Amino acid sequence: MVKLRAGVIGVGHLGQHHARLYASSPDTTLVGIMDQDGERASAIAQKYGAEAFRGLPELLKEVDIVSIAVPTSGHYAVAKACLEARKHVLVEKPIAVLSSEAQDLVGLASRHGCTLQVGHSERFNPIMSLMRPQIHTPTLFECHRLSTYSERGTDVDVVLDLMIHDIDLLLSCNPGPVEAVWATGGVLLSPTHDVANVRIQFRDGCVAQLTASRISPKAMRQWRVFQPDGCVTIDFQSRHGVVGRRSVAPGGKPTMVTEEIQAGDAEPLKLQLESFLHAVRGRTCPVVSGEDGAAAVELAHRVLSEMKVAG
Repeated sequence: MVKLRAGVIGVGHLGQHHARLYASSPDTTLVGIMDQDGERASAIAQKYGAEAFRGLPELLKEVDIVSIAVPTSGHYAVAKACLEARKHVLVEKPIAVLSSEAQDLVGLASRHGCTLQVGHSERFNPIMSLMRPQIHTPTLFECHRLSTYSERGTDVDVVLDLMIHDIDLLLSCNPGPVEAVWATGGVLLSPTHDVANVRIQFRDGCVAQLTASRISPKAMRQWRVFQPDGCVTIDFQSRHGVVGRRSVAPGGKPTMVTEEIQAGDAEPLKLQLESFLHAVRGRTCPVVSGEDGAAAVELAHRVLSEMKVAG
């Protein structure tokens, strides 16, 4: 099997790991690196036996696939150039800042026959893979995603920076069409909202309560999902889950029977890249398609619109 020639555009906090994984994969050859910091690009390229490129057109001539891990505000322009060059693209979340940009990228990928996958890596968290079959008729989601402050990601609102993970996961559970959104937030350390609290009402009756913060003293990534026959708890950090099932004890008294589930230590980003390569080689729809990424951005902007009204 001929190896796919890979390039990574943006090798900061996350992009460097894309480079590492492409360099170590038996299915790819890491050919090129680009970064706005030339010294950084050269260092990562040297570390993994690749070439540091100064210009995007030059890099695109040498590769079959690219990972895009530049700041969110640059996703659209870079992804557009890659798709127009007919390269298969894995772009980190969110797919773009604006819904119109996301839709444009989806259209470009379709017209040029390119795979477009969005880096919602939480979909590949081993605990989500184990717990997803336990979510069947949800009536209430409670989602908390908190992190300590870092300037990384503050080029966009906390909704597009952090909450987008939970919006994508939520939509992947097929709760139905959105009926209404209520949202509020706060601006504290960055130019945009650093905290957001959101309630989403779905047409079929399901409700989701989402909280995101990038100014928390302690990190947290947790879900609680309530269903008619019990509840599901997921901790994405510890990769631990609890399934609670309603049971009727002798005498007719209802009780909750719980089962604890612990996922392994597989690297979500590695699983995500393997999924991307599989989709490229098989010409199949990615697990997280461009359409999925666009849907998450569209709902995120409904949230942002409500936050403007509220605040």
